[in-house]
Amino acid sequence: MSATPETEDLLRRHAPQVLGALVRRYGHFDTAEEAVQEALLAAAEQWPRAGVPDNPRGWLIKVAARRLTDALRAEEARRAREDKVAALTPRDAFTAPPPGADRAPREDDTLTLLFLCCHPDLTPPAQIALTLRAVGGLTTAEIARAYLVPEATMAQRISRAKQKVRGVRFGRPDNWVDRLPAVLQILYLIFNEGYTATSGASLTRRDLAGEAIRLTREVHRLLPGAGEVAGLLALMLLTDARRDARTGPQGELVPLDEQDRDRWDKAAIDEGVALVTGALSQGRAGPYQLRAAIAAVHDEAPCAQETDWQEILGLYDVLIRLVPGPVERLNRAVAVAMVRGPRAGLGELAELEEELGAGHRLDAVRGHLLERAGAHDEARAAYEAAAAKTLSLPEQRYLHARAARLRP
Repeated sequence: MSATPETEDLLRRHAPQVLGALVRRYGHFDTAEEAVQEALLAAAEQWPRAGVPDNPRGWLIKVAARRLTDALRAEEARRAREDKVAALTPRDAFTAPPPGADRAPREDDTLTLLFLCCHPDLTPPAQIALTLRAVGGLTTAEIARAYLVPEATMAQRISRAKQKVRGVRFGRPDNWVDRLPAVLQILYLIFNEGYTATSGASLTRRDLAGEAIRLTREVHRLLPGAGEVAGLLALMLLTDARRDARTGPQGELVPLDEQDRDRWDKAAIDEGVALVTGALSQGRAGPYQLRAAIAAVHDEAPCAQETDWQEILGLYDVLIRLVPGPVERLNRAVAVAMVRGPRAGLGELAELEEELGAGHRLDAVRGHLLERAGAHDEARAAYEAAAAKTLSLPEQRYLHARAARLRP
């Protein structure tokens, strides 16, 4: 009997916590991951038949810990290295309660796993790839698309990262701040994949976006004075507040200027505005705080026509001095178009062709600005080019619909 969708969702949510519990106690990242996969397979087979246990997380940890200790015993016997195994494995590894089974649910091992994946021995790309795989639950293919690299390349990167943290036993990091930039970038990428899925039939993956917000809240709880942590949490809340209005009855994409703002989550907006206002008052603003401030300007506008684009352009001018990346410059080009006209925005896009030409967003923005400028034939071609490049079905449908409106 195969697992039901509800069971699959439950397993997906618990997998990072179970892996974090095992790694915290035993180390052996790669072996622990294999043990967790075996536990998940066992649950997928047994739970539909026998029912979901009262404590599914504890069940998974117990089964995975048993598989892990069996693997460690086999390694001990095969290599005849009792002294080394004893050094790497806690003395009570085979007799103590499974790690995490006796802990309160609020003590989440996912956060431990998150900081482990940001181990300083790993390069930033490896840190992010490993965490997206282990904590975010993204597939290797999804991570590869986010980084615009072949899937085989990303698989090798993740494999090498696992080998580097092999045998590491991890508690609280000596210095949270050293790993914070990588952690925040990882959480931001997970949120973005959840808010706008790069592929598939659904525009969003609410589980990923929700998990990113939850983990960011935990980091904020640990580091309440870190302005960029508050900025990232504010950015997520202000962006996610629009989620229900982003899709129509058939799951179609609804652009920001056409959304029903009564469907926006006012509580999330209020929380996000309070967070970014407090963070900005503490000193020099960082990139996440600036992005959150831009999101706040959008969210506080009573309607699209009353959006303060001049303020948004000023914020983007500051942001690209800190982060002169192509995505930030693409977004600034839209603000330029709203303040100075679509032709001015199109002039900004010309500089981004080499960096963003392979993706669909440059063509989508170009189509939007060309449509506003009245160049309907060129706009239609740009929309069709964008639709051919995206793997998201809702985005494809939206772009094809925009193109169809411009046909003679």
